[in-house]
Amino acid sequence: MAAMLIRYSHDKKGRTVKKALIYTYKDHKINRHLIDPDALRIISRLKDFGYDGYLVGGAVRDLIIGKKPKDFDIVTSAEPGRIKKIFRNSRIIGKRFRLVHIFYPEKIFEVSTFRSIQEGSVGNKFGTMDEDVLRRDFTINALYYDPEKEQIIDYTGGIRDIQMKRLVPVIPVKVIFREDPVRMLRALKYSVSSGCKMPFYLRHELKKSAPLLYSVSPSRLTEEIIKILSGGNACRIIREAVRYDLFMYLQNGAADLMDGCRDFTGAYEKSLECLDNSVISGKSARLGDKLVFIIRDFLKMITDWKGNPVEVYKNVYAECRRFILPMNPPRLELEYAVVKCLADGGLNVRMRKKRKIPSIIKGKNLMVTTSVSGKESSKAGIKTEKVASFS
Repeated sequence: MAAMLIRYSHDKKGRTVKKALIYTYKDHKINRHLIDPDALRIISRLKDFGYDGYLVGGAVRDLIIGKKPKDFDIVTSAEPGRIKKIFRNSRIIGKRFRLVHIFYPEKIFEVSTFRSIQEGSVGNKFGTMDEDVLRRDFTINALYYDPEKEQIIDYTGGIRDIQMKRLVPVIPVKVIFREDPVRMLRALKYSVSSGCKMPFYLRHELKKSAPLLYSVSPSRLTEEIIKILSGGNACRIIREAVRYDLFMYLQNGAADLMDGCRDFTGAYEKSLECLDNSVISGKSARLGDKLVFIIRDFLKMITDWKGNPVEVYKNVYAECRRFILPMNPPRLELEYAVVKCLADGGLNVRMRKKRKIPSIIKGKNLMVTTSVSGKESSKAGIKTEKVASFS
């Protein structure tokens, strides 16, 4: 690829300075058919109202390599209140930094406003595009794509780094993980999924900074773990998390068993490989199906397959809830996973009634339904049937 255009800006003294390279269609060859039509409509509507609008982040990275993105994040010069007025099918979310979710049938688009660097890389003020790029974590995610002009704006050499398959931080390495420890998980995820190699200084900082994850809230860790489980690369990412001493902060129960039981390590990795195959084939649509692969080896170890079915279910559920800490998925999804694992071992446990709960997972609103039948247990709320002992 050869850059055909240059984006200029002005410094504090009013001097014209080169800010970014602009790649046109003949340079990047992005296939617009890989872009969700509703994402294109959102950007077009923002522009109709006089605002800038771009695809940003992982979607642009995937489009460059010819891969269809799973999510399309959009960035704009419009502030959240204005975005909400333009799109009636939207709502403002977030306390620390406000974002807008725009709703379409079975999908949600996340729209963010350009962010300022006045308060560092985690501040809450709105800013300009020139500032916003300095808030991006890695160069391969710091690319802005204008689908109407079919141009990529590259401030940081992200296209070159994609070509060279290297993961380079935008934020200074001494502060990137200190300001937001979750970036360590993203570094592993991007390295594995994109095949980009981390330079030595980044790997060193990653391992040294691992204890910072201890202070991250369970809700944020849950969100990141679910993304890992849903991406089709969970086994390789978790191997890397073990290598860099991060896994103990993601699933301490499994990390302890890996340290003390080689058989568990092998079984757990095999389950993760099965999970990835299931995700890639589209068989594991709901979160509960993914959780099955995370708990099943542990569940086999702790279950009394000849015990009282109601008590077995209650005890196993409680132990599995502790086992996956600090991850805290919706209760119904973990119940579903426990019930499915018990059924695979010959102990049928049916949920009490049909109900729906909303679950927000990376901005996706999922309606989960579990239907049941049969006699209820008024105390446990389940029906159990012992079919056969697990062997």
